[in-house]
Amino acid sequence: MSVAETAKSTVEQFTVASNTAFKDGVEKTLAAINEANSHSKKNLEAVVAAVTAAAKGAETVGAQAMAFSKKAFDDQVAAARTLAGAKSVQEVVELQTSLARTFLENYMAEVGKLTETVSSSVKDSMKPLNERVTDLVEKIQAAR
Repeated sequence: MSVAETAKSTVEQFTVASNTAFKDGVEKTLAAINEANSHSKKNLEAVVAAVTAAAKGAETVGAQAMAFSKKAFDDQVAAARTLAGAKSVQEVVELQTSLARTFLENYMAEVGKLTETVSSSVKDSMKPLNERVTDLVEKIQAAR
């Protein structure tokens, strides 16, 4: 084989190898871009799910607070009527003490309910985001 044929063969081999490497690089880049797009889409879906859960939780808390406010107002009107019917100062003091204790117990119970609702809402809101972080960590660990 002559020097020209050897050079031609070498150039052809180099060209084929370069084309193959370029094609593989483009395919890997496209695959990485598609994976990044898929990951971004899932992240956006997780954010939407988290915001939706938070809005639902806020709506629930608002409804609970409104219901408690209405009940408290009704209870205070009833308490005022009861106090107005008292026959003595001693009876007023006893009624007032009893009513204050009842109002405080009701308030503490409602705070407990609201705390549970807020806690549940935060947990539900964070769940989709935690799942995305877990997925990312698993992908990073798998790449090692």
